[in-house]
Amino acid sequence: MIALTEIRELTIDQPEPGQGSTYLSAASGLVCLGTTLYVVADDALHLGIFPLTMPEPGRLVRLFDGVLPEEKAERKRRKPDLEALVHLPAFGAYPYGALLALGSGSRKNRQRGVFLGLDAGGAVSGAPRVLDLAPFLAPLSGMFPDLNIEGAVIAGDELRLIQRGNKGRRDNAVVHYSLAQALHCLFGENGSALLPSAITRLDLGTIDGVALGLTDATMLPDGRMAVSAVAEDTEDAYRDGMCVGAAIGIVDASGHLVLLEQLERPYKVEGITVASVGGQSELLLVTDADDPAIPALLLSMPLFR
Repeated sequence: MIALTEIRELTIDQPEPGQGSTYLSAASGLVCLGTTLYVVADDALHLGIFPLTMPEPGRLVRLFDGVLPEEKAERKRRKPDLEALVHLPAFGAYPYGALLALGSGSRKNRQRGVFLGLDAGGAVSGAPRVLDLAPFLAPLSGMFPDLNIEGAVIAGDELRLIQRGNKGRRDNAVVHYSLAQALHCLFGENGSALLPSAITRLDLGTIDGVALGLTDATMLPDGRMAVSAVAEDTEDAYRDGMCVGAAIGIVDASGHLVLLEQLERPYKVEGITVASVGGQSELLLVTDADDPAIPALLLSMPLFR
């Protein structure tokens, strides 16, 4: 089993407007650029920005207008459900690349994304651009009756989306697109549909009878892909359930799951990335306890060899 190291809670210097919490609680996507961590939370309207090597609180950058209700059920109903965050390489008018955050697509109000340009130092530059993902995700709705996009990675000239299965539908998958075509569709004026170039289905098995579902992915230096997964006792993509276990896996360049190892503790890990800390590369992970009273954690583990 894998033992994770707890690094810190994801505290922030000021709460979201209208909220009292000085931390992110539902961290769901993670990107590390240099010494900066970018985190999206599925129940927030902001991006969290945290120092990698210092314990200081992070800060928030607004992504969407408005204020979410504090009451848990109503907040869940109205949240944008940003689940994926990916670093896009340089393209077009963005010589230093960009961040792309994606909603899960599991409900109509969860079909928005956000695009943030970066400067030469990897810092967010300019105002966020909100994207309508509905046209882009439309073909997937027919392929996955319980659509739930939980992660995204760039692998060479591909954009890969991570579809999460659940106890009711164990349809975990990696959805492949041409990166150039995906960018054209996402950033076109009216948006457009795009069929994936391939879909790789993954059977992750179960923990204590509960199916493991993919929650994120990141590319490793050797070209393989690390994936995070949790066994959440729920029948669909909307309702939460008890997390009975979690695992980290490796998918090789051919799309085969070649390793899957359970975590010692059932952390509900929903974001994963590679970072260089003290000259050593390691995996960083963030958690979502599905409880607004519990801060999200930043965790680490060594890279698989």
